[in-house]
Amino acid sequence: MRILGLETSCDDTGVALYDSEKGLLAHALHSQIDTHADYGGVVPELASRDHIRKISPLVQTVMQQAGLSPRDLQGIAYTAGPGLPGALMVGAAFAKSLAMAWQLPSIGVHHMEGHLLAVMLEAEAPSFPFLALLVSGGHTQLVEVTALGCYKILGESIDDAVGEAFDKTAKLLGLGYPGGAALSRLAEEGDMKRFHFPRPMTDRPGLNFSFSGLKTCAVNTFAKHGIEARADIARAFQEAVIETLLIKSRRALDVTGLKTMVVAGGVGANKALRAALEKMLLERNGRVYFPRPEFCTDNGAMIAYVGCQRFLRGQSEDLAIKIYPRWVLDELR
Repeated sequence: MRILGLETSCDDTGVALYDSEKGLLAHALHSQIDTHADYGGVVPELASRDHIRKISPLVQTVMQQAGLSPRDLQGIAYTAGPGLPGALMVGAAFAKSLAMAWQLPSIGVHHMEGHLLAVMLEAEAPSFPFLALLVSGGHTQLVEVTALGCYKILGESIDDAVGEAFDKTAKLLGLGYPGGAALSRLAEEGDMKRFHFPRPMTDRPGLNFSFSGLKTCAVNTFAKHGIEARADIARAFQEAVIETLLIKSRRALDVTGLKTMVVAGGVGANKALRAALEKMLLERNGRVYFPRPEFCTDNGAMIAYVGCQRFLRGQSEDLAIKIYPRWVLDELR
């Protein structure tokens, strides 16, 4: 079964083709970073307009790369939510239009389910069940994954998502937008012993997160010590985030009894976080899996994969355009 996947939840336009037997056939991604950088964040209307301009050419590119025509496909998957309403509407309307024109079934995919299962695109993929740490610009969640569509949220952020905290802190340090990756690079130059930031919500039971206080701590430290301390602040911030994620992940592993872990989302590409989690799982005689960095961020491949798995189980939709800007992951079946 060959499935076309479309991702337009926020500021990346992703298109991919996935084959149930051969795996990923082709994929392409257009990033809108340059479009939104001057504004210091994503401008929803600009994001929607850019998706409109890019999605059709990207579909043509991916189809040509794979050497396929519409008659070679068996379905179309698109991101139905959560995300920006206008951006989601572009992908959904385009997917339904193609489905009608090409006489193919279509299905809406949960964006976060795509991230959770992006690791299945790798040659070495985990088996169910596993614990997933979902760390992105919009979400920080610990999820018990027992099967496709069977997700239990064990803990999540009560304020800023971890990726959002990275980007906001980077911006306040003068690193631009999006600055999460730049902050991580700067942290490598910092002195880890100069500042010690709190590990929020680790002194109480539970698996929820909070990162807004860390951001405030970084801002206040920067105001006091100035630009010369910027690398040390970045290091202290990153160390606090990583240790917090480790503490909560360790608790979740204890609660569930699982020994396999998956890390997903844009922050999952952070090298220091990967190294820390690999060390922790090795000490517990377990294993952690990561998608390749290009599939940690938003992409069409993860949507095509999930869509394919759901089509294989007999799921599909009518041609009505439905989006879910707010969509709780554990509502899925």
